[in-house]
Amino acid sequence: MTTQNDQRQDIAASPSPEDVARIGETLARMRLLIGRRIIGRTAIARIVPGLEISHLDVLDVIRRIEGEATVGAIAEAMRIDPSRGSRLVADLVARGILRRDASQADGRRSLLVATELGESLFAEIRSVKRSLLAHVLKGWPDDEINAFSVLFEKFVSGFEVIYMAAERVRDPTETTSAE
Repeated sequence: MTTQNDQRQDIAASPSPEDVARIGETLARMRLLIGRRIIGRTAIARIVPGLEISHLDVLDVIRRIEGEATVGAIAEAMRIDPSRGSRLVADLVARGILRRDASQADGRRSLLVATELGESLFAEIRSVKRSLLAHVLKGWPDDEINAFSVLFEKFVSGFEVIYMAAERVRDPTETTSAE
């Protein structure tokens, strides 16, 4: 038997169609900005105009890879062809942003490591990105910024859960008996 309290919680947990529509429309606008990589492109233009956005992606992926960062691991993480990954890495090595080290597990395999210059560039680019975000948030009350940061993380985490479920080749909206 459901209680009135349970019914109120269900109603409170269900977003209104208007709110869902507004969020969807805002996501469409954000997707265009993300698709154009406006934040990354702005940071690169200020710090190292000769780099491509893909170079920035390589640096970011190397920082996130668990285990050995190889060309194959980078290509897989970026979902690009290994030959494209190899060209990007070769360019970054030639620029002194990455270096190749021998794997301790398999001396035939090259590991990729950010050089001091690479770490410095990544830190500067991250600083510019954060500065851009701070500029957008300028004038917002602290409590709204805090609420937004917590809720935005929760929102994105919800999409990650759906994505991981879809990766397991099942309908992400389907629930199992264990859930």
